[in-house]
Amino acid sequence: MQLIKHYFPDLSELQRIQFGQLEDLYKDWNLKINVVSRKDIDELYLRHVLHSLAIAKLISFKPGSRVLDVGTGGGFPGIPLAILFPETNFHLVDSIAKKIKVVDEVVQGLELTNVKTSHCRVEEVGDTYDFIVSRAVAAMPTFVHWVNGKIAKKQNHELKNGIIYLKGGDLTEELLDFPKAAIYDISEFYKEEFFETKKLVHLPIKYKG
Repeated sequence: MQLIKHYFPDLSELQRIQFGQLEDLYKDWNLKINVVSRKDIDELYLRHVLHSLAIAKLISFKPGSRVLDVGTGGGFPGIPLAILFPETNFHLVDSIAKKIKVVDEVVQGLELTNVKTSHCRVEEVGDTYDFIVSRAVAAMPTFVHWVNGKIAKKQNHELKNGIIYLKGGDLTEELLDFPKAAIYDISEFYKEEFFETKKLVHLPIKYKG
């Protein structure tokens, strides 16, 4: 939790409380339904919460904007972002029912009112969004295919509407077909060794009406 306060010093009292509740909520639910590995649960704030919040170092989501989290798993990056941006609407989707159950319980425990969840494949989602976020659920070409037609037309941010993707390793080959993709080293935002090979990718995508 000190990590979060260090990198995000301007949190409100409510946000501090909500971030502080994450560990107990996840530890409790992880005993019932295993969604986070044991090693990761002990380093929840570093490996999951802070990693998710790297997106907030790239963009500050505006009130009323819409963000889709694909393959959210236990709720990452969606839940930490929803705490940080309480006036932004988040839709968290996963095809595995037990994961969405944990997400629902965590959302309820935190009393988040800006999160909607769906147990489905992303192809079944009919809405459009300013941004689609995810943590390495598939190679970029596959992911782009999945989210085809789900980017909103109206631009509300300086950063163009599209995909914001958390990924590790060498992305050269994966992004060959996406010359507009911008890659950011998360180590530029955070000094911890865990982030040395972690990247943030922004891929602008045009609206398809």
